Amino acid sequence: MALDSRRAICPGSYDPVTNGHLDVIARAAGLFDEIIVAVVNLPIRKGATLFDADERVGFIEQATAHLPNVTVDTFDTLVVEFARARGARSIVKGLRAISDFEYEFEMNQLNRKLAADIESVYVMASPQFSFLSSSGIKELATFGADVSDLVPAAVNERLQEALAR
Repeated sequence: MALDSRRAICPGSYDPVTNGHLDVIARAAGLFDEIIVAVVNLPIRKGATLFDADERVGFIEQATAHLPNVTVDTFDTLVVEFARARGARSIVKGLRAISDFEYEFEMNQLNRKLAADIESVYVMASPQFSFLSSSGIKELATFGADVSDLVPAAVNERLQEALAR
């Protein structure tokens, strides 16, 4: 499939999707004609997920329903292979801190070696979301903290069910 510079993917585990993720997705949707949120089905770096891929897809579809140029799909290949298969010329990622930059810099270099024609684009986290991570959300929810203003309502509800002590 020919790569389209107006199409981008936003890959991640999204376990669970946070308002920070949704902010990056919405901002990317304003930059590209089409955004494909790519939910990794078998994350290697982060290990087992709390929510299965179908449930994570459902959370994102519900939370992005107001964005007509956003679709959601799963993948279990290299991100550049998924981008190429979907005809996406760009990979959009959010950056919160120096630690994100270091990891994403390494991934960018590896991806460029594999697919120099696919470009990585980075969106800086909005200040109100710069501290937000899926792992942090899960930890807070495990100990009963209110995360309702940090995740979509459906995610908050499921977190309470899945992590209730």
